[in-house]
Amino acid sequence: MPPLTPSQTVGPFFAILVPQRGRLRLCTDGASGVPIRVEGTVRDGKGAAVGDALVEIWQADAAGRYHHPDDPRAGAPDASFTGFGRIHTDAAGGFAVETIKPGRVPGSGGLQAPHLVVGLFARGLVARLVTRIYFDDEPSNAGDPILALVPADRRPTLVAASRGDGAYRFDIALQGPGETVFFDV
Repeated sequence: MPPLTPSQTVGPFFAILVPQRGRLRLCTDGASGVPIRVEGTVRDGKGAAVGDALVEIWQADAAGRYHHPDDPRAGAPDASFTGFGRIHTDAAGGFAVETIKPGRVPGSGGLQAPHLVVGLFARGLVARLVTRIYFDDEPSNAGDPILALVPADRRPTLVAASRGDGAYRFDIALQGPGETVFFDV
């Protein structure tokens, strides 16, 4: 019998399953809600671009419902909106997500502020990293029960900066100064 295969990190095998790079679109033009674009870069602990990461997005629609059969709330999700997708970073570590601004979703501790859930896979990682993207122009951030769990000086690593006209900037730092907050889920 051949020996066991050694354990490996989670990448860089993403080109096989997700051939497109840099840009992800989670809705069609007919989707309800405010269109937004989130652009960013994934960087390693030394500040170098990670050009072979996989960014996974999961979010609610504009009414705060997930496009998932287990979402117990009444009403069907917007058929023009998937709320889930994966995209490779480009050679410069960049990614862009075109979607709609999500609605508030219920959670333990009350309604959560609009956010995107982000899964990140990259070479050198042995497990998926999970974080969130909140929006700096969202007043409900102040009452978000999850954001409140994060020390105040670390919260900015979870907040995308508005650039106007529905554009936001959100960079992900895997380590080092300004390291993005990752959740243990």
